[in-house]
Amino acid sequence: MPQNLSTASLQALPKAEIHIHLEGCFELDDFVRLATEAGEPLPRPKERLLEFEGLSEFLEFLDWICGLVRTPDQLARAAYAFAQRVSSSGARYADVIVNPTHWSPWRSNLRGFVEGLDAGFREAEQDGLASAGLCISLLRTQTASEAAELVDHLIAERHPRVVALSVDGNEARAGRTGTKFADAFTRAGRAGLRRTVHAGESSGPEGVWDAIDLLGADRIDHGVRAIEDDRLVAALVERGIPLDVCPSSNLTLGLYASLDEHPIDRLRRAGVRVSVNTDDPALLGLRLEDEYQRCVEHFAWDADTVRSVAETSIRASFAPEELQRTLLTDLAAW
Repeated sequence: MPQNLSTASLQALPKAEIHIHLEGCFELDDFVRLATEAGEPLPRPKERLLEFEGLSEFLEFLDWICGLVRTPDQLARAAYAFAQRVSSSGARYADVIVNPTHWSPWRSNLRGFVEGLDAGFREAEQDGLASAGLCISLLRTQTASEAAELVDHLIAERHPRVVALSVDGNEARAGRTGTKFADAFTRAGRAGLRRTVHAGESSGPEGVWDAIDLLGADRIDHGVRAIEDDRLVAALVERGIPLDVCPSSNLTLGLYASLDEHPIDRLRRAGVRVSVNTDDPALLGLRLEDEYQRCVEHFAWDADTVRSVAETSIRASFAPEELQRTLLTDLAAW
């Protein structure tokens, strides 16, 4: 591999991380500490905590860990640790997804939830770590009225840390939900919030169509199964809608058996804007620079290709324009 595409160089690559869940950034020691602080037992032995039999069990585990975060200080600590994690991989900005339904102690106190996280992010930024914007996510099994209530709150509060409305969860279990959430996403967009949608992971191309046609998605989280529909691929190219791809996550959770099957490079070569991300890095044992390196090695990406993918991560992010310009200038010099 060329020297300029070493792991150190990919770590230094100016980039953003735009598909990453705060819920998936707790380390093993965090689980033990939080469980001890809460006086609760681990659900299984420590050495088997990160063993999952598919997406459903994985999501149940997220509910457990987030339910242990019960004080503002614990929220701030989680946000600060998140900024440390993404900074150590060379990301200078992150759009971090948080789904309040996982955080049971905070479901009835969304204002306190956002303020607790904001305190940690502000401290991290003051210490020179990566900046972050919050993408507040609905769960697919929520109702239309619950979606409306969340959007009403986000519009009324307009907390500067909140940059987008999102939706995630198991598409296969929930079925098509675009119609149910269309009004909430339309109102969020009119109020100036950006919109990002999980689709094309456990759903096929129809989930991506719903995301762009019914929810007005600015970005698609995953979206890889768009490759199964040539007309959809053409629409993504024509409309310039980016896909926030998480290759190793897709492999770990059983969507594809190997990188040989993964379509990220076929989508890129077809003209779709793709970025590389980690999804739930601590729970899946991933680092962003390693994800880039896997793609470099497996798909024979050269420096220009890597720069283009990193540029997509920056331009597709919801970072302030001034920060985007700075990152793009630094990327040109990489």
